[in-house]
Amino acid sequence: MSEIIRKEHNASTLMYHIVRPAKYRGAVITEEADKKLRETCLGTEARYEVKFLEIGTERDHVHFLVQSVPTYSPEQIVRTIKHNGQENIRSMSRCEEDAMGYYVGTAGEYGNEEAIKNMSGIKGEV
Repeated sequence: MSEIIRKEHNASTLMYHIVRPAKYRGAVITEEADKKLRETCLGTEARYEVKFLEIGTERDHVHFLVQSVPTYSPEQIVRTIKHNGQENIRSMSRCEEDAMGYYVGTAGEYGNEEAIKNMSGIKGEV
């Protein structure tokens, strides 16, 4: 569950939906690789201001719902996940190389643009 992260000069609830495909979208992610990935993510949480709210694996890609602080860009978060997890996934999943690409989208506490417009009283298009 997400929570407000309070710092000296800000408070935030920044969440990102990140999708990392396997190289060539190959069906290479095993149950053993999934378990090792989750352990690696816990280690990442301990070292960085990143919290994994959800981790979902498919045979050819992984979904993360990640909460972090404003000092980390989405790209930095993806690089951190990739750096900390690629060796484990590579060794556990018969995958020689990691995929270069990724998808990242924002996930907010209010859900969508329409809800934010209604909450803030914004009328019409911006």
